[in-house]
Amino acid sequence: MTILDTIVADKRLEVEARRQAVPLDHLKSLAMGMPKGRSLKQALEASQTGIISEFKRKSPSKGYIHPNAEVVPVVSAYQAGGCAGVSVLTDFPYFGGTIGDFKAARVVLVCPMLRKDFMIDPYQLYEAKVLGADVILLIASALSLDVAYDLGELAHELGMEVLLEIHNEAELDYISRFTDLVGVNNRNLSTFVTDVQVSFDLADKIPTEFVRISESGLSDPDTVKKLREAGYKGFLMGENFMKHDDPGAALSAFITSLK
Repeated sequence: MTILDTIVADKRLEVEARRQAVPLDHLKSLAMGMPKGRSLKQALEASQTGIISEFKRKSPSKGYIHPNAEVVPVVSAYQAGGCAGVSVLTDFPYFGGTIGDFKAARVVLVCPMLRKDFMIDPYQLYEAKVLGADVILLIASALSLDVAYDLGELAHELGMEVLLEIHNEAELDYISRFTDLVGVNNRNLSTFVTDVQVSFDLADKIPTEFVRISESGLSDPDTVKKLREAGYKGFLMGENFMKHDDPGAALSAFITSLK
């Protein structure tokens, strides 16, 4: 099994446990009263920098990055610093994130929020809607084509946008009419090797009607500038900011260097 296979297997057990604790019908009833989400796509199209700042305490490849980080001060500083959107991890075993983190961030943020997790089951989409997520992540390498399509359709029914994550040309087949944004993950989720060249190689292969986002391994402002020239409008960045004592200040400095 690859690392991704192990994560997905663990996620299935986690989702089933949550389903037993909070029945799906209850989540559905709560989700029906939630308003349509904010548009990350529009926010990125209007942004001069396109930075989606991520709150995460650790990663499967690096371990703990900022173990004692408190979500509210960090995401508040991200928003004040000029990010286009905020991504909050809700996976605990591998990223140190919690649903409580997302709830707390939603209270203080007005910008679009991405629920970052391994989304494999409709239950998680209803959960995301109740949490106030504007965007959900679908990882092509973790899903079959049919499941990705069905989850994308449900996300749109619930008023959320879909960020489809790919990392090779074959996964372009996962793009559907329920895709809003296409993220190219420069980190291979089977090997965890990171190579920003992946984003450059796939740039021209993504249909122009989709907002392109480059993910992982971004730390050099010059690289972000070159990716913008290649057609990318969004840049999902977490570790580069979270490794600092003050992630918000790190974001502000990065944005200044882009101008």
